[in-house]
Amino acid sequence: MLNTINENRIIDILERSNKWWKGKFELEFKQREVYEEVKKFMHTKQIISLTGLRRTGKTTIMFKIIQDHISKLDVKNIFYFSFDEFGDIKLIDIIKIYTRLMNKDINKENYLFLFDEIQKIENWEEQLKRLYDTYPNIKFIISGSESLFIRKMTRESLAGRMYEFKIRPLNFREYLLFKNKEFNNLILYKEEILKEFNKYLICNGFPEIINENKEVIEKYIKDNVIDKIIYKDIPQIVSIKEPAILGQIYTIILNDPGEIVNIESLAKELKISRQTISLYLDYLEKSFLIKKLYNFSKNIRKTQRGLKKYYPSIIIPELIEKRELFGKVFENSLVLQLNAEFFWRDMYKNEVDIVIVNKTIMPIEIKLSKTDYKPLKAFMNKFKVDKGIILTYETKEKIKFNDKEIESIPFYEFLIKQ
Repeated sequence: MLNTINENRIIDILERSNKWWKGKFELEFKQREVYEEVKKFMHTKQIISLTGLRRTGKTTIMFKIIQDHISKLDVKNIFYFSFDEFGDIKLIDIIKIYTRLMNKDINKENYLFLFDEIQKIENWEEQLKRLYDTYPNIKFIISGSESLFIRKMTRESLAGRMYEFKIRPLNFREYLLFKNKEFNNLILYKEEILKEFNKYLICNGFPEIINENKEVIEKYIKDNVIDKIIYKDIPQIVSIKEPAILGQIYTIILNDPGEIVNIESLAKELKISRQTISLYLDYLEKSFLIKKLYNFSKNIRKTQRGLKKYYPSIIIPELIEKRELFGKVFENSLVLQLNAEFFWRDMYKNEVDIVIVNKTIMPIEIKLSKTDYKPLKAFMNKFKVDKGIILTYETKEKIKFNDKEIESIPFYEFLIKQ
C-alpha cells in the first residue's frame, strides 16, 4: 500500500509530466527513421516496446506518440508515467491513483498508457501481462533502458502480446538531419561531409550531445551511459558478484573492436570461469553495450557454434584520434549503422567484414584505402553471390569477374542514399 506522502508525490509528478491534461502540449521533434516503423503498429492491440541504450531518445518518441494521439483521444485518456525513481511501486497502484485523480472508469472508452523505464519494477512483465489481458481497450507503450529484457524468459512471458523496437543512436543520415545539414551534391561537398562524419564519430549519435565539445561528450557518455549501465542498471536487474569484472570485459572489447573473442583465454586472463564470461558477455549484449556478429554459414547450427566477433556500441574518442586505429573505428561505425549480424571467415583466413542477409545475401567489405578483392571473390564464389560491395572512405569503382560484380562505394554515399 502507498502512504499518503508517496501518493501526493506521485500525483504531483503526474500533473507535471502529463502537461496535455491542462493545456497545449508542444514538442520539438526531429524525424527518426524508427518512428515510421513504430507508427505502422500503433493500430494493433499489442504492446509497443521501445528498448535501447540510455539517452537514445526513447522518451522523446513516447512523447511524439502522445502528440500524434491528442487529436484522436480525450487528452485525459492519455497517461504517461516514468518509473525511474519508483522501483517499489506496482503498476496497478499507479493506475488506481490515475483513475482516482481523473475520476475515470478504465473499463470504458479507449486509453493510451505509456510506461517509461518499466524495467525498474520487480516482476513488471507479469504485472503488465495481467493488465493487457484484463483491459483490451488500453494501448500500452512501454520503454526500458538496456536491461528491459535481460532476464531469461521475459520475452517468452509476453510472447504474442508485444512488438519490440530498438531505439539506436542516430545514424549518420539522421545526424545530418538533426544538424540541419543537407548535401544534395555529394561530390561537391565531400570535404564537408567527411568533417561532419568525424564529429558524428565523437558524439556516437547521441541526440543530446551532437553540438557539444569533446570534453562534455566524453563525460556524458562515461557518466550517463557506460558507468550507469555496468555499475547500476545490470546489477539491479540480475545477480552480478563482481561488476568490476563486467567492466573489464567491456573495456577489452571497447579498446579492441571487431576482434574474435576466445572465451577460454579470456577466462584465464581474468581468472574466472568460462560460464561467467559467457554470461557477462550476454548481459553486455542484451544491454546494448556490445554487438555480437556470427560467422556466416547457410547452416544455422554451424553459425551458432562458430566464431563470434564483438564490437562496442560506443566508440571512445581516444581510438578516433589514433591514426593507426582509425581503420578499426571506421569499420566499427559501419557495422553499427548497418546493424550487421554476420561476418565471414574461412579456413584460409579469407574474411569479409559484414554479410547482410535479407531477400538476398550481400557481402560488404570495409576499407579505408587499399583494396583487396580476394576475400570478397572467395565468398561470392562459395555462396554463388553475384554482387559484392566495398565501402571505402572515398574511392569509387567497379570490377567484374566471372559474370560477377564488385562495386567500391564511398561510405557516405551508401549511408546517405540507402
